[in-house]
Amino acid sequence: MTSEPIYAPIESTHVTATDGAALVFTWDANSRIEVRNLGGEVVIEANAAGLRSLAAHLLVLAGDGVPDGAHLHLEDGNGLEDGSVGLVLERSNEQ
Repeated sequence: MTSEPIYAPIESTHVTATDGAALVFTWDANSRIEVRNLGGEVVIEANAAGLRSLAAHLLVLAGDGVPDGAHLHLEDGNGLEDGSVGLVLERSNEQ
C-alpha cells in the first residue's frame, strides 16, 4: 500500500445502468483499496472499510432487477489508491 492513504469518497456514487435504472454504490468512511496486477494473478488489498465497500458494491450488482451488463469502474484516484490498476465489477446474467 502507499504510505499516504487516499480515501474513497464518503458520499454515494450514482451509476446509471444501460436500461436507465440508477444504481447507488456507497462507501464506508476511510475506505482504502489497492489493486495490483502481478502478472499471473491480481491482488486486491484493502482495509476493513474498503472490504465492506467492495462487498456492498457487489451486493448492489447482485440485486433483483439489476440488468445484465450493469457495472462499476474503479480506478486510480476514483475509489482506488494511487498506482492501482483499474477494476471493473460487472453483472452477467449468463448461466
